[in-house]
Amino acid sequence: MKAGVVLNPHTPVSVLEEIISEVDLVLLMSVNPGFGGQKFIEATYDKISKLKKLITEKKSVALIEVDGGVDLQNAGKLFMAGADVLVAGNTVFSSPDPSATIRALKHTV
Repeated sequence: MKAGVVLNPHTPVSVLEEIISEVDLVLLMSVNPGFGGQKFIEATYDKISKLKKLITEKKSVALIEVDGGVDLQNAGKLFMAGADVLVAGNTVFSSPDPSATIRALKHTV
């Protein structure tokens, strides 16, 4: 079993300082939870960088997952900021060719 934590867009990374070494995964919501297809919140890039720094400083093994507004235009930048896992539900499932979209997302790095 693995332990995960989810942070909503307006929850600061600093709330994880005391527990990050106990966590296996941190899911950063990059839209406000509720429904698919929302616009990506640009401040997520900075949040990923701060979280990656915290993980490194505390010698944590936690992965960073991003969910919300992930698409072909921002996937590469999210990985460059430090994300390990992306959730691209609307991008994939609204695509006329979901398999091709998944392949394209995998090659954005």
